[in-house]
Amino acid sequence: MRYELYYWPTIQGRGEFVRLALEDAGADYIDVARTDTGMEAMMDLLEGAEVNHPSFAPPFLKAGEQLIGQTANILLFLGPKLGLTPKEEAGRLWVHQLQLTIADMVTEVHDTHHPIASGLYYRDQKPEALRRAADFTAARLPKFFDYFEAVMERNPGGDEYLVGKTATYADLSMFQMIAGLRYAFPRTMKKLEPDYPRLLALHDRIAARPGVAAYLASERRLPFNQEGIFRHYKELDG
Repeated sequence: MRYELYYWPTIQGRGEFVRLALEDAGADYIDVARTDTGMEAMMDLLEGAEVNHPSFAPPFLKAGEQLIGQTANILLFLGPKLGLTPKEEAGRLWVHQLQLTIADMVTEVHDTHHPIASGLYYRDQKPEALRRAADFTAARLPKFFDYFEAVMERNPGGDEYLVGKTATYADLSMFQMIAGLRYAFPRTMKKLEPDYPRLLALHDRIAARPGVAAYLASERRLPFNQEGIFRHYKELDG
């Protein structure tokens, strides 16, 4: 099956978590909005009255006749097909739970630069962003990292991955979180990283996987920029 991924063509954003899973597995897929008529096709599926299960926003994935939205939901669907989730139901649900927690983390990262409204420019909410980012870097980010480091430490399959003895899509997503946070908050990350050796080793382990390494070296991997979730504003970085 050739998967069709629909997401904004100029940013990594939430779509990148899905791309990493597809690229890691060497799946056959097309990033539709990056094609000549792709944006029109994406908006038709978002706004078309004939779509029975419309998504609220990208990303969404077309797999045959199925149209699946929400990043964690897409990965829940793709995980078994791409070999990126345990076979037993309990394991699949645990990976999904971790992915939902990562989704919460993504929202908090976004809200460091847009704490009031997504429709306002950063400059229009800068005082609020300074307060929100200060709390995120001092309290919330360490709390998330404490949790995921403990998950790895307690993993019955060993402390190389979040779940079991092999990589899941949650591990790929944690790689993306660390990469994005290093871009957005380099000073903060430099201070925090020594306290989380398992998470940092996981980042490097995922980056070295053949499919991921090839993707990171390709033009398909867009650079981080000031339009995505992870944005670098020096004044927000501790």
